[in-house]
Amino acid sequence: MSTDIDGLIVRTADVLGGKPRIDGTRVSVQTVAIWYRRGYTAEEIAVELEQVSLAQIYAALAYYHANQAEMEAELQAETELHDRLMQEHYQHRASA
Repeated sequence: MSTDIDGLIVRTADVLGGKPRIDGTRVSVQTVAIWYRRGYTAEEIAVELEQVSLAQIYAALAYYHANQAEMEAELQAETELHDRLMQEHYQHRASA
């Protein structure tokens, strides 16, 4: 039995805000990319994310590498938003 890799990564507006994800899951390509950037191998990521296969992890990594500039920009924007919200939260708590 062979697997057609064309449909392994999908985008749908109603799941994860339209971010690319592994089809049939809520595992985003970003999630896989973050693990990868932390030094995990595809095999190690597949062990950590038990609901996805090694083939799906490789498809996500291929998508990440093929669209790296876009993916890095999205990751940076999310990091900046997180940092800003945390700063606002702590400032609000300090002034209360």
